[in-house]
Amino acid sequence: MMPFPFDNFRYRCRSLIGVATLLMAQFAASALFAAEPLAFDVQTTVAHQELNPKYCWFHPRAAALPAFGKGGRPAVIVTIQKHLGTSDHYSGLCFLRTDDLGTTWTGPTEIPELAWYKDGAGEMISVCDVTPGWHAASGRMLAIGIKLRYDAAGKQLLDKPRSHECAYATYDPKSNAWSKWRMLEMPETETKFFLVAPGCVQWLVKPDGTILLPMYFKGQAGDDYSATVLHCRFDGETLKYIVHGDELAIQGGRGFAEPSLAHFRDKYYLTLRNDARGYVTTSDDGLKFAPYKPWTFDDGQDLGSYNTQAHWLVHSDGLFLSYTRRGANNDHIARNRAPLFLAQVDPETLRVMRSTEKVLIPERGVMLGNFGAAAITPEESWVTDSEFLVADKPHPRGADGSTWVAKVRWSRPRR
Repeated sequence: MMPFPFDNFRYRCRSLIGVATLLMAQFAASALFAAEPLAFDVQTTVAHQELNPKYCWFHPRAAALPAFGKGGRPAVIVTIQKHLGTSDHYSGLCFLRTDDLGTTWTGPTEIPELAWYKDGAGEMISVCDVTPGWHAASGRMLAIGIKLRYDAAGKQLLDKPRSHECAYATYDPKSNAWSKWRMLEMPETETKFFLVAPGCVQWLVKPDGTILLPMYFKGQAGDDYSATVLHCRFDGETLKYIVHGDELAIQGGRGFAEPSLAHFRDKYYLTLRNDARGYVTTSDDGLKFAPYKPWTFDDGQDLGSYNTQAHWLVHSDGLFLSYTRRGANNDHIARNRAPLFLAQVDPETLRVMRSTEKVLIPERGVMLGNFGAAAITPEESWVTDSEFLVADKPHPRGADGSTWVAKVRWSRPRR
């Protein structure tokens, strides 16, 4: 029996009210949950330890290779290289590997395809500040960093276009094969993009397999660096520039550098390094960004992170930042770059929730801060760093050349 028109009207009203109530409840729960602290524990382990008076291991960053480890678990590759006697003088790329989620490790292993090489002018070419990541559509791990030119003494050369440019290589876990370094072709390399540096950045793979790659750049004039995000195609072999987003700039402090990008609940978050302090901004598409703001705690105090990189960990129920900062009884450490912290970020206010802050990697007398952060399993994310110690004996405060893996274990799995 069909309802009378009035009954039908009342029925529709009740239905609409019910749907609206449900949507409002879901929205309220989501908003509350986003700012609600997500508990986590930290297990800090050592993947490698070495003391050497000629070098230390530097820039360890991890990528999980799904189902390539034991028992269907991911294998984890940590790219790493030697920091030699001269500032920012790096070896070719090496890697550590674990097939049992860090219980045992092999390496560091040199990668012949990614060693130093001489170009046609006889200059030494290397690649540094590498971040690896898994590209599911191609079944490859993609490693992205900065190409550098060195003279015979290990000094960086910056006098020509593309002295810094985006270098990338791939690893095929099925064939255990590495490619050689290739360079991303960029527009305006004689002017705007004279130097291009996608170094120490966190980049993202979109659902369609294209890549959002943060980087910093500057022209020949020697002005401050600006930051932007490149949208690129990747077919498993070749990385191609499509377009770049807003050009983010700030006066002084060498500008913006080492941007890292995260995606959380339909929004993109970008953290930016400056000599004086760190900054943060957001975007709906990963290319056009809102005005940036300084990083602060939720009580309004400055975060105290400056002149070094910060990186993201993303959980389906929370957004987290890893960083170093002042105010941790660490003024004896250059740039206050130890210990290394992790804390949750309020995604609406873009403030760090002070009560959630935990030490990931301890301060033992030397710098940390050139690090990586990555999701490994639904239950676990890792932050990796190495102690900056070029010596043949431990530091009096305990540093011994450890390459650390801080395993962040979530109270509930990522979805």
